[in-house]
Amino acid sequence: MNRKIELAESQTPRYTSYPTAPHFNADVGPQTHAAWLDAVPADEPVSLYFHVPFCRTLCHYCGCHTKAVHKQEPVDAYARRIEGELALVAAHLGRTRGVSHIHWGGGTPTIIGTEGLQRIIEQIHQRLAPTESCEHAIELDPRYVSGALARELADCGINRASLGVQDFNPRVQAAIGRIQPYDLVVAVVERLRRAGIERLNFDLMYGLPAQTMADLVATIERTIALNPSRIALFGYAHVPWFKKNQQLIDEALLPGTQARLEQVEVAAETLEAAGYVPVGLDHFALPGDPLAVAAAEGTLRRNFQGYTTDSAETLIGLGASSISQFRQGYTQNDAATALWSRAIDSSEFATRRGYALTQEDRVRRRIIEQLMCTLIADPSAIARAHGVDPSILRPSLERLTPLIDDGYVEFDGNVVRIPEAERHMMRLVAVAFDTFHKQEPQRHARSV
Repeated sequence: MNRKIELAESQTPRYTSYPTAPHFNADVGPQTHAAWLDAVPADEPVSLYFHVPFCRTLCHYCGCHTKAVHKQEPVDAYARRIEGELALVAAHLGRTRGVSHIHWGGGTPTIIGTEGLQRIIEQIHQRLAPTESCEHAIELDPRYVSGALARELADCGINRASLGVQDFNPRVQAAIGRIQPYDLVVAVVERLRRAGIERLNFDLMYGLPAQTMADLVATIERTIALNPSRIALFGYAHVPWFKKNQQLIDEALLPGTQARLEQVEVAAETLEAAGYVPVGLDHFALPGDPLAVAAAEGTLRRNFQGYTTDSAETLIGLGASSISQFRQGYTQNDAATALWSRAIDSSEFATRRGYALTQEDRVRRRIIEQLMCTLIADPSAIARAHGVDPSILRPSLERLTPLIDDGYVEFDGNVVRIPEAERHMMRLVAVAFDTFHKQEPQRHARSV
């Protein structure tokens, strides 16, 4: 087997945290979550993430924590409980701070309706006071964005929108269970821009069933014509043992590893030729976009929403399955909506599990984040900055040897550097510093 294909087929995390969520444990619960909220410095801004786990229909490819609903009542009840959870959070944080970033994800966040969004956003302003420069982003399903909704979102203060596009080819759309013609997306872009929401992200995917190289390139070219400021190009992760809806996908139609490698390489070439700057593993941005600027200046960060310019040390997740990040570690809400609801109705946090970081974890987290964001890290310097003996990293550096021999990473005795041409292999470099990771076929998707 070709060495590159063999590596690409290995399973590695996407490293939106370290340790990754599968390694959280039940030792961290509601009391810990409350204590870590209490410990957030009063003069520091925080970020908020709201998870809405509902969609009108469930796409075949989806790997998110969401489910299809056909009645509005449970959605309305969920929105009211989000207000209750926000009140609990604010009671511990106090109102003296600001909120630097707000992100709505799902699912389809707009399913709760603009009235529900407005009530929650009013609570944010009343209880936690967003900063003047707060980035307020929402993930949108283009099939449900009317002109009225675009205006109402802008009125709510939302200033960035991510459109789930995936692929524009009707054949591919049929294979993934999501039909949304190109003209529909064009109309949505125009509606958002007319409403004043000009900062637009497009989410695209490669490795989809029935997707050819020509399909992907055509989708990218059509995307470029619409001039979004950011483009995320994700590799489809086929995990039907974990996401039952993916069993609707015909595995015989999935591109092989060689085809996926070719897709990601040609896609990057096409985007860069159009003037987009590569950012981290799977993002591209116009040169003036804050994400591209942060990448150039070395201030790019990575959290559970992916690549970000957010410098806040505290990210608070609200809603079922949401994850929060604190200086001390991570906490995660119960993924079962019913159990999350029961806790909030009892005026209690719904924290089900989490992880308390050790100093060594912080060292490894920083190394992995720098590799994922900047393609370069000085492991020993990072260890010393955290008061940790660099010798603990020797086994990790030794694990890099085969990758160094293959040309996927360079090491001069101090600095670990991933060549620009091998950017898409960075997860394989990062995993060398992960002491938790083992090859577990049913936990992670392939590396490329």
